[in-house]
Amino acid sequence: MAVDVRIFNLFKKIRVETDRTGLTQDALQQAFLDNLFYNQAKFPTLATQNDYYMALAYMVRDRLLHRWISTAAEYTAKGSRTVAYLSAEFLMGPHLGNNLINLGIYDDVKNAMEELGLDIDELQRQEEEPGLGNGGLGRLAACFLDSMATLEIPSLGYGIRYEFGIFDQEIIDGWQVEKTDKWLRFGNPWEIARPEWSVEVKFGGHTKHHLSDSGIDQVQWVPAKTVLGIPYDTPILGYHVNTCNTLRLWRAEAPESFDFEIFNRGDYYGAVNEKVVSENITKVLYPNDEQIQGKELRLQQQYFFTSCSLQDMLRIIKVQEIPLSRFHEKFTIQLNDTHPAVAVSELMRLLVDEHNMPWQEAWGITQNTFAYTNHTLMPEALERWPLEMFQKLLPRNLEIILEINKHFLQQVRKKFPNDDERVSRMSLIDEFGERFVRMANLACAGSYAINGVAGLHTELLKQDVLKDFYEFSPEKFRNKTNGVTPRRWMVLSNPGLTTLITDTIGDQWVKDLDELKKLETYADDAAFCQKWQTIKHNNKVKFAQLVKSTTDLTIDPDSMYDVQVKRIHEYKRQHLNILHVIALYLKLKANPNADVQPRTFIFGGKAAPGYHMAKLIIKLITSVGEVVNNDAAINDLIKVVYLPNFNVSNGQTVYPAADLSEQISTAGKEASGTGNMKFSLNGALTIGTLDGANVEIREEVGEENFFLFGLTTQQVAQLKQSGYRPEDYVRNNDVLFEVVSSIRDGFFSDGNGEMFHPLIDTLLGHDPYLVMADFQPYVDCQAEVNNVYKDQNNWTRMSILNAARCGKFSSDRSIREYSEDIWKVKPVPIKLLSIEDMKADILQ
Repeated sequence: MAVDVRIFNLFKKIRVETDRTGLTQDALQQAFLDNLFYNQAKFPTLATQNDYYMALAYMVRDRLLHRWISTAAEYTAKGSRTVAYLSAEFLMGPHLGNNLINLGIYDDVKNAMEELGLDIDELQRQEEEPGLGNGGLGRLAACFLDSMATLEIPSLGYGIRYEFGIFDQEIIDGWQVEKTDKWLRFGNPWEIARPEWSVEVKFGGHTKHHLSDSGIDQVQWVPAKTVLGIPYDTPILGYHVNTCNTLRLWRAEAPESFDFEIFNRGDYYGAVNEKVVSENITKVLYPNDEQIQGKELRLQQQYFFTSCSLQDMLRIIKVQEIPLSRFHEKFTIQLNDTHPAVAVSELMRLLVDEHNMPWQEAWGITQNTFAYTNHTLMPEALERWPLEMFQKLLPRNLEIILEINKHFLQQVRKKFPNDDERVSRMSLIDEFGERFVRMANLACAGSYAINGVAGLHTELLKQDVLKDFYEFSPEKFRNKTNGVTPRRWMVLSNPGLTTLITDTIGDQWVKDLDELKKLETYADDAAFCQKWQTIKHNNKVKFAQLVKSTTDLTIDPDSMYDVQVKRIHEYKRQHLNILHVIALYLKLKANPNADVQPRTFIFGGKAAPGYHMAKLIIKLITSVGEVVNNDAAINDLIKVVYLPNFNVSNGQTVYPAADLSEQISTAGKEASGTGNMKFSLNGALTIGTLDGANVEIREEVGEENFFLFGLTTQQVAQLKQSGYRPEDYVRNNDVLFEVVSSIRDGFFSDGNGEMFHPLIDTLLGHDPYLVMADFQPYVDCQAEVNNVYKDQNNWTRMSILNAARCGKFSSDRSIREYSEDIWKVKPVPIKLLSIEDMKADILQ
């Protein structure tokens, strides 16, 4: 009731007309109350915490809109060259806190809310996180949008507005259980629908060919159905700049939602069938693609959002009165992996069929428009679509792909005569057995630039996965190591550390992360180190509270937090981690006085719903935790936590709390990783293999500040070629034999020896990710970690140096390199429009 009284008193002061752009504390408070009254239609007695959150969000959005409109006006007036970032995933995380940071009003808003008796942290917890991505790919896209806005790079993010994002994960009886992600159930205050810019997208049907009067083959696509794409725009503000770019997500809708003729015949379900079928396209993020229906839906999703986006770009150049022949000068389109690669054929279709452009001119524009980022070293992860299915859904696009392939392979044969095997490998069509359309090959053929996302990854692309394309067009290839935005992953996530750094070296580091190097001189400063330790401990206490509230498990903030949080996959080797935990547990059982530093092993991540082995790994981790956490004989020296539903919000608590970062994938399998960067920037030390960006992190922080183990990429290949026998490693290692036996005999499954047999059989049979081979080096390295952690002063010094030397891993650096080396896009500073400016524009 005290909150109600304070808010009621201020309600009396509400004006009908309010300043929507003011940034003083009084203006912010007044705007918040206006929005509670006029947008939420609530007064304090009836208002919920969600109402207060929504009112605050609308207040912040008003301030974004002034910058957003000013940005759009500037880009339109100048016809600025623009990056169109196409991604099937954007894992943005909650918007409120990030926008407050970028506006520079976080503390003012916090104080304004406190005066009203409201807690800013509680209000932020009301925001439903939009889970529009599976993991690293979507989170990278989000970091890049933040950096493009901060660097004042004209850009548009294009993707899909999934009604249901990645599932919410619950752990029930140790097993992952998927629950629907209803992120839109209370509305989304950050988006604005743009139905006036909707476009039509075709599916199925057939094509009609006829000759024009000038003898040119012209094609009409007669679709079986059309779907409307409705854009929803979200403003993306840069840090302490006026630039506010756009994330445009597309929702599918039927052209006619209700068929009265069918309804009048008494068939209600038939009357709404078209609506249901059309809206299914954007219903859910990435369906399980084990069934053919799931594969079809995924291809529909990819084509739908790429076609919508390209049509939108054509609308923009028309508004800006830019000739179609200069499309590639106005837009550079970055393909975030192969998911949007069908855009190559779709741009050709739009130019040739819809705008009657000659083929060669259209192909020249297309090849000078697209750039392709590859995110995988696993050939099975390179998307291929059955040709028969592709023809059924996209008959005209298949014809165009076949024509592109004909011309492309002519060039390949010219450069590599009498090399039919190479021609077959580089073909856009896989002709072996069932025919497939190879989307990575299409992306490579249709792009002017191809990049990997870490130094090692790019070299392995050249040597293996895309070797033929590198030898054909070496000038296209370059490396662009990933990065993360320090605004979310340090300033917002770790305010204590942010304050310490800013008080010590100033605040320029937030936009120039190389400034962190100045912290090196403080690594031996006792007072600074003490402050660093205190902040880390406070972050660990905060994480312990999260663990208690979600799992009811009590953990010790004074123990080492050993953390592996990421998507669950065999190549990421969460099972190697838990095998070490078992070894440590058995060691303590045999000798309770063993030299083991108190340690909390923290796991988190989601397994794909149809990936049984990944789900079994989760079950093994939770089963081991159930035994270890309830064994009084080990005196709480080690504990095992499985944090359910790992997402951006949880990540903001986990990364600042970690002491040790587990980056233990099989060498040559991880393209880059970005979690490794978030951990290091927050002062965690890394235990890892020479894989992905680990290589560059180790180079930056110094090998003496990195715990390295495991086979190299070359050693992995050599071992497999020589005939890898995982059972030999078990037979010759007593510790590993005991660990495997304890699992196989049902020690962690209530005597059920069958439960984990599929996992053990895989490890002993062929062990595709060399867990057995790397087990002992990993255990030895963990013993080194244990010894180093004893000396907390030295550990703190290493922690400071890790953060100080990781400035390279800012997404600002990544985007600056893309802009200068690939996109050739320059910053466009934004001046805020005044009311007078807008009046003048209207009068014109």
